[in-house]
Amino acid sequence: MKRPEMILFDYGHTLLYEPDWDAERGDRELLRYAVKNPKNCGVEDIRREVAAVFGEIERVRDVTGYDISCVVGDRLVYEHLGLAFSLTPLEQEIVFWTAACPGAVMPGADKLLDFLNDEGIRTAVLSNNGWSGEAIRNRFDRLLPQNRFEFIMSSADYMIRKPDPRLFEIALLKAELDASAIWYVGDSLRADVYGAHAAGLFPVWYAEETMESRNDDADIPLPDFDYLRIGRLDDLRRILAELD
Repeated sequence: MKRPEMILFDYGHTLLYEPDWDAERGDRELLRYAVKNPKNCGVEDIRREVAAVFGEIERVRDVTGYDISCVVGDRLVYEHLGLAFSLTPLEQEIVFWTAACPGAVMPGADKLLDFLNDEGIRTAVLSNNGWSGEAIRNRFDRLLPQNRFEFIMSSADYMIRKPDPRLFEIALLKAELDASAIWYVGDSLRADVYGAHAAGLFPVWYAEETMESRNDDADIPLPDFDYLRIGRLDDLRRILAELD
């Protein structure tokens, strides 16, 4: 293996994760910023509307491979309930998401980023995510402030989801590098390993030792092409240190 010039990372269960998720906690915090609430909606009303709207979105997403952002879905939810807030759409994302789950750093992620920064290996993020790239940037800057991500791409901003090769191809254009110079690190066989390989990037499958296997990978065969499998981010740091 040749040391990469750049590493693209997935978001969830790769660099960050979200323990103790509580959507009702996010709703309660967001309602503090309500400037219109003609129906006197509470958390239960919002949860029912969210279940209806995002249930439809998930069915469309899973069948078509297209994505609808939380910003768009939330606009439908809140405006249908007559709710308005004293926040921009980005601020709404951040307020809800932070209250629902502040987030946590995956073991070794901070040390890995420090190593990559010291070694001059460029970094960026490409994620299947309902949150916008700006909201994800805000979360990374709060939890991993040493990051030097050149760009953060979220499927929410592009309508399509990994493994669609167009997302990887856009990342290549942003990086101005050949695919052979980039590794992609993620926890999904389907979206990350097969997706990266199809676009010519070298895939690193982060099969984290303490996490259960992803449900959406249950029927996916192990690849018959070159890839790297790691159980800890420290493993990736060690392997990179040994490469010229």
